[in-house]
Amino acid sequence: MKKKRKIILIGALTLLILTGLSIFFLTSSKKSEFKTVKVQRGQIIQRVTATGNVNPVTTIIVGTRVSGTIVALYADYNSQVKKGQLIAQIDPTPFENELKQSEAEVLNSKAALFKAEVTLKDSERTFKRKQELFKRDLIARSELDDAETALNTAKAQYEIAKAQLKKAEAGLRQAQTNLGYTRIVSPVTGVVIAKNVEVGQTVAASFQTPTLFTIAPDLTKMQVDTNVDEADISKIKVGMEAEFTVDAYPERKFKGVVSQIRLSPTITQNVVTYNVVISFDNSQMMLKPGMTANVTFVVESKKDILKIPNAALRFKMPGSTPSKQQGVWVMRSGKPVRINIKTGVSDGEWSEVLEGDIKEGEEVIVDVGGTQKKGQSQSSPRPPVRF
Repeated sequence: MKKKRKIILIGALTLLILTGLSIFFLTSSKKSEFKTVKVQRGQIIQRVTATGNVNPVTTIIVGTRVSGTIVALYADYNSQVKKGQLIAQIDPTPFENELKQSEAEVLNSKAALFKAEVTLKDSERTFKRKQELFKRDLIARSELDDAETALNTAKAQYEIAKAQLKKAEAGLRQAQTNLGYTRIVSPVTGVVIAKNVEVGQTVAASFQTPTLFTIAPDLTKMQVDTNVDEADISKIKVGMEAEFTVDAYPERKFKGVVSQIRLSPTITQNVVTYNVVISFDNSQMMLKPGMTANVTFVVESKKDILKIPNAALRFKMPGSTPSKQQGVWVMRSGKPVRINIKTGVSDGEWSEVLEGDIKEGEEVIVDVGGTQKKGQSQSSPRPPVRF
């Protein structure tokens, strides 16, 4: 009798253990059907990134308005120049010859004008004498007419001579100006950042002004020209702070301010971007024109807020009915429950929770995963429970 009771007790105990193990494994299997992440409280910083180049705020292109051969250069790369300083010389010989020719033409025109003036005065005296003689009937009418014609011709020749003198004087001034253009001087005080000519090179200014030098007036005040995608341009505002790094100083962050958002778009292979200008102080002269800048705009920053992973917003429960309302799936009492929410700022990985029955520490589903029995479809989990 005692042996029979002992067998029954052992059987009951074994059954109890097996039942407990079954419940444990079943529960573990259900919990592992979903990958979850806990809802957290913390900070979200919304950023927009872009790339660009470091450039001087202003660059002055120095060219030439006359053609010729460069015979001397008085500035090079990185040269400090002052306004009015001679930085290059074009061979002046042809222009000096033109100037001498123009001076000779002026003298010739003055002599022609003097001659025309003398002729005009003589014609006036002759015409007056002919008038007196005609009044006394001492000459024929034809002689008076000839004298009048000669007078009018002399007047016309005098006016032509005056016009020729003005033209010659204008040519002289142009020759003087062209000779002056052979002296290339700096229009501003600054630094030469580009030189495009060498001694002996011939420059031609027939169709367009050739560039000889590029001068930056002030390299202590510079800017970054970035290209911001059209999807992000609405988030950028004038006066917004920006940070950027350059390859030369990868561990250092430089700060600037958005000074301009240019309206003219740049379209490359159907991608539309806008030039955003970031002004910054370069008084330490660390950054150089042309450096590539990786820019980060801090659009918005919020601290101590409830946030969920963006993967939870993208997750769709297999077999569930699609909903137009934004929401996430939360594990409650071992079951997935859909919660409608409203989100705020996002950094691309986490989003702020503005509205919704969700609390810090709760587990939101981000994916389907874990162990499953052979032959069981991953798209057929426990039927969802609506909230």
